[in-house]
Amino acid sequence: MSVEVSTPILEARNVTKVFGSGVVNKSETIALEDFSLRVDAEHPSITAIVGESGSGKTTLVRLLLGLTPPTAGEVSYRGKPIGSLSKREKQEYLRDIQAIFQDPFEVYNPFYKVDHILELPIKYFKLAKNKAEAKKLMESSLSAVGLRPDETLGRYPHQLSGGQRQRIMVARSLIMRPKVIVADEPVSMVDASLRATILDSLMTLNRDFGISLIYITHDLTTAYQISKDVIVLYRGTVAEVGNVERVVPQPEHPYTKLLVGSIPVPDPDAPWLGEKGLGEPVKGLEPAGVSYCRFHQRCPWAMPVCVEQTPPLFQTAADRATSCFLYRESPAIESTQLNDVMVGSETAVAGR
Repeated sequence: MSVEVSTPILEARNVTKVFGSGVVNKSETIALEDFSLRVDAEHPSITAIVGESGSGKTTLVRLLLGLTPPTAGEVSYRGKPIGSLSKREKQEYLRDIQAIFQDPFEVYNPFYKVDHILELPIKYFKLAKNKAEAKKLMESSLSAVGLRPDETLGRYPHQLSGGQRQRIMVARSLIMRPKVIVADEPVSMVDASLRATILDSLMTLNRDFGISLIYITHDLTTAYQISKDVIVLYRGTVAEVGNVERVVPQPEHPYTKLLVGSIPVPDPDAPWLGEKGLGEPVKGLEPAGVSYCRFHQRCPWAMPVCVEQTPPLFQTAADRATSCFLYRESPAIESTQLNDVMVGSETAVAGR
């Protein structure tokens, strides 16, 4: 299914990032391989990128924010590679594409009151004509994420809780009125009781202000709470993609099944099986070259073809695709068609 869309505000197209190491014995690590994602400013969305440590999530964040260049493919802003943006276009990009990081405390200077971190973008982007207007803008942004300005402004970072500090970062992003926010593990370092509050603040940005979210996480539970679509990464490759309401309850890829099976259940008598819950992996399959399924060593369904070539994405339904030879009877698609699958999820859900 192909849908005509306007020029995306942010797009990663066939992006690969390879890191090299060593001087004498050079080696390469593929951190992200042939990844594509398109964000359309006219249709605000929430897309979760899920995977364990080493899956390529942090590399993807750095690529989308222009902090590191891709080895192959390109990341573009409004149709233009971010590496070739003019000074004016770069400033627009920095305003339209905002980030919220994992550890809010590291962002703050302990010698400044929290007002400082809100005042900086207002000053840099000339968002207010005077101090009174700047203060009004800060207060409205804080209120939008559930913070009381009179209890927040004028205080130092250590005088606030982790949840408050993270919501201030959400408010800081909101001040910019961006088109896209890349949220990198935004609730992983706060108490479970505060996660719902921060997730609600993020969903408010999408619902009330039309901001698209790219939600990066290792936690499939929060991904299910906040997102419409989910992309599951494993060792730099896309394992599964689709509507979160289909993928989480009925995972197709063995790795996604492992992630879902790792979610604790509220039953003290139910043992946590970990990897054993997936089944015993097939032994004796060794890759003959550089093309193979990255998950084959942990997979109970591995077969010879899994170590002979990299599985493409097979579109198993209008709203989902899976990179696994178990579904090779379904049509194969290119990584650039991931967004067509996610657009298809809207049609599929509407028809239910």
